[in-house]
Amino acid sequence: MPDLFPEAENPVEIIPARKLAAQVAALYVAPSDHFETRAVDELRLGFDGIDGDFHAGATRRSGGREPWYPRGTEMRNERQLSIVAADELAIVAGRMAIPEIKPEWIGANLLIEGLPHLSMLPSGTLLFFKGGVTIKVDAQNGPCRIAGRSVAENAGMADHEAGALLFPKAAKRLRGLVAWVEKPGRITAGEEISVRVPEQWIYRPEARDGQG
Repeated sequence: MPDLFPEAENPVEIIPARKLAAQVAALYVAPSDHFETRAVDELRLGFDGIDGDFHAGATRRSGGREPWYPRGTEMRNERQLSIVAADELAIVAGRMAIPEIKPEWIGANLLIEGLPHLSMLPSGTLLFFKGGVTIKVDAQNGPCRIAGRSVAENAGMADHEAGALLFPKAAKRLRGLVAWVEKPGRITAGEEISVRVPEQWIYRPEARDGQG
């Protein structure tokens, strides 16, 4: 049963932490000059992410996702890895009226199976890979037009621009996760994953002060 924060005027529901299990279905890496990925048998991870990958690096440049910084500001790279699930991609493909969306088209690095509602895993979730690697989830990966255009082109949609515009709507909350390397090492296809979901709650300041 969820706990309630006892000191709040309007009690805050707290969902306990839990452990889940999953498996690596496939692995992908991107060339250094393009975000689309290709299938590989293993990923070698350092603290900067995947060596040579498009999104590797301890830092990155801010873009449209960070309107609070001038574009191009150097910042911590919390987007070293892109994680997706086949069942969610199938839903997005159905919404776009195309047969499939391959993880490579949208720059995914890990295809994970066995986790219901992958994109809803909260920030701070830890993925412990059997081989020793640990990855920490930063947040949902917001779908964008760049990935949408890649989907439209690879799927052979008649109107690439329409596909690019449709993808962000169709893939909302189904685009998977971005994560960073907490403990480096090597990940192989088929590897087992122990997933630790942290305690969760919805932060509502008004729960204490009574103000809306």
